[in-house]
Amino acid sequence: MKVLIVDDNALTRDMIKDILQDMSHQVVGEAENGDLAIEAYKQLNPELVLLDLIMPGKTGLEVLEILRGINPLAKVVMVTAVQQDEINKKLFEKGATAILHKPFSYSELEEVLKQVS
Repeated sequence: MKVLIVDDNALTRDMIKDILQDMSHQVVGEAENGDLAIEAYKQLNPELVLLDLIMPGKTGLEVLEILRGINPLAKVVMVTAVQQDEINKKLFEKGATAILHKPFSYSELEEVLKQVS
């Protein structure tokens, strides 16, 4: 699967990238903020976006809404340390395909990728 990773933390992006490549997925791009994520999405047309919820500038929720506006069928997995039912509900209402809670294990990421593929 062709994946775009969006997270303001470079170490988190690197960790996710290593895991995805180990699982034989192709990381087609990375972005450290919402504006770069939107541009990368338009240029790269990934099959899946792993999108951090809390970032400087545009939040992951705002980016999710924009991506779904560009492509209503976009597969976007929200990656967040926030574990609140209200936030989860809002993310699903706005079109999140799945939610992955930090910190996550290899097997948790693998399970989410199976669900969305």
